[in-house]
Amino acid sequence: MSKPLGAAALFAALLVSTAPRTWAEDKPGAVSLEGTYTLVGGEENGKAIPAERVKGSVVRFTKDRITGHDKDKKEFFAAKYTLDTTKTPWTIKMTSTAPKVADAVGLIKKDGDSITLIYALPGAPAPTDFKTKERQNMFVLKPAAKDGK
Repeated sequence: MSKPLGAAALFAALLVSTAPRTWAEDKPGAVSLEGTYTLVGGEENGKAIPAERVKGSVVRFTKDRITGHDKDKKEFFAAKYTLDTTKTPWTIKMTSTAPKVADAVGLIKKDGDSITLIYALPGAPAPTDFKTKERQNMFVLKPAAKDGK
């Protein structure tokens, strides 16, 4: 597994189900997740991910997909997702399409320009707050610089 994120493969274990699909931009005053973000930190299994493993990694949200690329621009995951913004924090359900198909469920919050995503790997209990437990991962994302630097 590549260094940028051994957890990236875990991040790829994302989830989709039949939960209501409510896009953030559909709510008055709400904002969308769409955009390109730099991965600035995270946790897996209750422990911080070393900065050198996330440095240079970029995550892109479209309306219904998430992709991640390492510092060498190699894709380390891709997933389809749905959001339910009727709850606080929002719930996210994802189905990874690369490196393998798997489902995961989690929570997501947007605080200013920062996004925090926590999710459970298949078979693990869904997170209830923004602290990882066994078989859970969390990532903190900041908007990427517009000039790509």
